[in-house]
Amino acid sequence: MEDAELDSLKSQPEIAQARARWQIDAGSITEVRGIKVGHFTDSRRPTGCTVILTEDGAVGSVDVRGSAPGTRETDLLQPSNLVEQVHAVLLSGGSVFGLDAASGVVRYLAERKIGFDVGVARVPIVPAAILFDLGVGDAQIRPDARAGYWACAAAGANRPAEGNVGAGAGATIGKLFGTDRAMKGGLGMASIQVAGLTVGAIVAVNAVGDIIDPDTSRPIAGARTDDGKRLLDTRRAIVEGKLPAKLLAGTNTTIGLVATDAVLTKAHAQKIAQMAHDGLARSINPVHTMNDGDTIFAVGTGKADRPGNANLLGILAAEVMARAVVRAIRAAKGIEGYPSETDLAHGT
Repeated sequence: MEDAELDSLKSQPEIAQARARWQIDAGSITEVRGIKVGHFTDSRRPTGCTVILTEDGAVGSVDVRGSAPGTRETDLLQPSNLVEQVHAVLLSGGSVFGLDAASGVVRYLAERKIGFDVGVARVPIVPAAILFDLGVGDAQIRPDARAGYWACAAAGANRPAEGNVGAGAGATIGKLFGTDRAMKGGLGMASIQVAGLTVGAIVAVNAVGDIIDPDTSRPIAGARTDDGKRLLDTRRAIVEGKLPAKLLAGTNTTIGLVATDAVLTKAHAQKIAQMAHDGLARSINPVHTMNDGDTIFAVGTGKADRPGNANLLGILAAEVMARAVVRAIRAAKGIEGYPSETDLAHGT
């Protein structure tokens, strides 16, 4: 197909409208049957946590690509290990301190007798991952067990809030040239329905890199120029010989989850989590760095009562993850020192 034909197709109103529609309303992970989502957002500073509840149990796995992860109970998600199902996944701010919020999720589920049956009790299986947001506001304020419990109490199957909420409340992006040139990150979601199955994603975007529109391959948010008024374009700047700032490892990280209502094995869930990282690669540049702890979980609730093709589900997982990343940035609102994508576009 010639370039002129491609340009003509891209200009068709229905295509443009569809693209604009998913950028504004990309869908919700709660459209996946068997998924509930709840946030706790701390009003004292930008931080919080987000819980994804799978109270009936969901086959789960994980793939960690960043070099500075902070996680809990990820080893049991390997296909060779015993436990098949998880009952919740926690995404949290607060760096390593935020892992404490998972204890509140465990307590919430235990009170309702939800968990892996060990005969004498039911043990809730709650993997978790954290991101670093201690540089925004008072670092002594972090999500704790109470925050995790309250996120569960707030969880529901309706569409949850996005942007500066939950695990995305204190998220920032574009820090490779220093935090003084960074922008506001956030939390976003997306979903797709194909052949009677639904695939959804939720992600808290706290990347060291820029955020890229996967349709145009151009940055929409990230590191700013010295005057703070325009996007630097980190990839081009590095290629042209500009040197990034020296950053501490682990002070960033994008964490998320993809879910489907298909019946999965743990091996399939792991492959889908791996392929979902392609969505991060399309929408964040650079990604999976020494300074990030990028982690993606994958779960299958089985509510569609039929298996799905792992290749197709993985392709869709990458797509919804990329869309969710963009949605997180579109939904974010600027805070002091960290303008949003909208702020920069309007010159505020």
